[in-house]
Amino acid sequence: MGAAGVSVEAVRAACRRGDLSRVWRGVYALDTDEISRVQALFALLPEGARLSGPTAASWYGFGVSPSPLIHVTVPQGSPHPRLAGVRSGESALPLPAPVWLHGVPMLPPERVAVTLTRVVRRIDALPILDAALRADAVTPDLLTAELITHGGLPGVCQARELVPLADARAECRQESQLRLIVIDGGLPHPEPQLQVGYFRLDLGYEERKVGLEYDGSSHLTRDRIRHDRHRGNWLATQGWRMRHFTDTDLYRHPTRILTTLRPLLTP
Repeated sequence: MGAAGVSVEAVRAACRRGDLSRVWRGVYALDTDEISRVQALFALLPEGARLSGPTAASWYGFGVSPSPLIHVTVPQGSPHPRLAGVRSGESALPLPAPVWLHGVPMLPPERVAVTLTRVVRRIDALPILDAALRADAVTPDLLTAELITHGGLPGVCQARELVPLADARAECRQESQLRLIVIDGGLPHPEPQLQVGYFRLDLGYEERKVGLEYDGSSHLTRDRIRHDRHRGNWLATQGWRMRHFTDTDLYRHPTRILTTLRPLLTP
């Protein structure tokens, strides 16, 4: 909140008591959490500014590509604030009516999702779309309609390829990335969160009884190891062939994934 209408000494006294925190020069907030800082920030932004980018995605519940900066979009021709921890930019598209959240005007979630999908690396783009659907922030129809408005903007071809692949069933960023590597490698599309008996697989092919799992740090606890061993043994008795991958496979040696799976999925 701004300090307009309050004497300098009163503000200083409130800061000494801990009732106010200085966020930027001339702007103070009741707290230092992100919501309070963003609310305070908008006292310095030109009229029509919107919260956008990874910050807006996080507020909407699909912040799978976090950023330490607060991202805002200002109307074309407006001055850009030069503030520590803030990244501002102009939109190549007309700014739509804002969505208000926590008293802050934001770009609509479909605009945020499609814009991020255009500008981030391909491996990071599908997780954004999957997470946006999973958070119920958007629908496939909204994404498709938003995509049309982006016309010939940079990165739109990537967005056009990935929007149809988006799936709300993916439960984490790495699952989405694993699925994309498989699809981009020319293999059949795996089904996310495939239910097999009492168990769910990260990705799977029911007809071929092939399952894919991403093993992150959560798989290293004793309870999780016991669960994974029990599940793996049971699946083996049912004729399933499971293949497990890690961050090294995803980010350093993605071709290993394709080499491992291709013999299981091709005639």
